[in-house]
Amino acid sequence: MVRPSSGRDTPRRPLVFGEVLFDQFADGSSVLGGAPFNVAWHLQGFGLDPLLISRVGDDALGEQMLAAMMIWGMDISGIQTDTAHPTGTVQVALKNGQPTFFIVPDQAYDFIDAGAAIAAIAGTPLSMLYHGTLGARQPVSRGALDALRRQTNVPRFVDINLRPPWSTMELATNALYDALRVKVNNDEIKQIASYERLPDANSHELAAALRRHFRIGMLMVTCGEQGAFIDTAQGIDAGKPVKVKRLVDTVGAGDAFSAVSILGLTGGWPVATILARALAFASAICGVRGATTTNQGLYASYIDQWERDAGR
Repeated sequence: MVRPSSGRDTPRRPLVFGEVLFDQFADGSSVLGGAPFNVAWHLQGFGLDPLLISRVGDDALGEQMLAAMMIWGMDISGIQTDTAHPTGTVQVALKNGQPTFFIVPDQAYDFIDAGAAIAAIAGTPLSMLYHGTLGARQPVSRGALDALRRQTNVPRFVDINLRPPWSTMELATNALYDALRVKVNNDEIKQIASYERLPDANSHELAAALRRHFRIGMLMVTCGEQGAFIDTAQGIDAGKPVKVKRLVDTVGAGDAFSAVSILGLTGGWPVATILARALAFASAICGVRGATTTNQGLYASYIDQWERDAGR
């Protein structure tokens, strides 16, 4: 998979900012997670060489996180180490395959240092900045994100995850303004529209209203079992989900969707192609425990299929 060029010899890389953590399940198992981490992991699997900016604790979980990233071939130069706060954890409970989360407060990713973040990107050509809202829930990391936004001046891909009480509506709406690409789910667009006092309407109409209201270039809306749709100034493209052969859980399905969307945006895919491929990969991730996989063959199979499709 060819990475996007900056016009020089060095390819431009996606910059990913936010939380890295462990999803801990009731059966005692744990899986690497956090939406930005998941997205960066998938981007690495697809060959885009992302630069992830985050922070882990000086503890066993932090060491495990860094080791996993290095084995996967990821760049760890943007991962800071915190001696005062632990590596992030989230308690995940599953009911009928659907996750609920308890997000532990005051984790290392809440204290990402702005100066170290800026130093990590020095001299690196970047294609876009991906971030969510949870990683900016506390002032220190929020300041680091603001510094990166000012320093980079690249298009932003914003992934809204409303996780009360951590992701406030004010935080979410501030992130939306002038974002080039935004991903939300169907419930979130209703909540945001209500908060902004926009007229009640169906999902497609709400998406168009929100896109115009926040001056968003492309609004991607995931709708669970109903699939997803993408709203742009040119209209709406809707897609149905790909059937999951064996559902394990839906943890990280939205992150898989985001990762393929970024891949498609950097590759110049048509909107309908981005949507279909993002839905297909999101369904595949529902067949594994947790949000990520070390099965490089999964990524290779999609790359091969998409390259064959492009050659037709």
